[in-house]
Amino acid sequence: MSEDLDQLEALVGPDDAWLTVPDVAAALGTDVSRVRRMLDERQLLGVRTGRPRVLRVPRVLVEPEPLVSLPGTLTVLADARYSDEEALRWLFTPDDALGDTPVGALRAGRIAPVRRRAQVLGF
Repeated sequence: MSEDLDQLEALVGPDDAWLTVPDVAAALGTDVSRVRRMLDERQLLGVRTGRPRVLRVPRVLVEPEPLVSLPGTLTVLADARYSDEEALRWLFTPDDALGDTPVGALRAGRIAPVRRRAQVLGF
């Protein structure tokens, strides 16, 4: 499991590519309780990474503004039985069919192709 998290951390980026829950709250202008609800409701996605293991969210999901297409994409990935770690790994792994990572394509507004790619994961 530790090796898997190390690989995930490498995909997302260095420590400054991640935000802790209080950092996410500050970036969104809200409180920690609201961020935890967003995580519970899968409006955001985070995993415990780093040393010591702390719940962190990739910065690109909330800055410069929250990725509004994320909740629907996370629903599709959950339907394919992806865990949070697997979903993050998929979002940050380059995909030749998209010409980018899925998260990069979502940031660029290419929501439909990303969701189509995610839908085939369940079959």
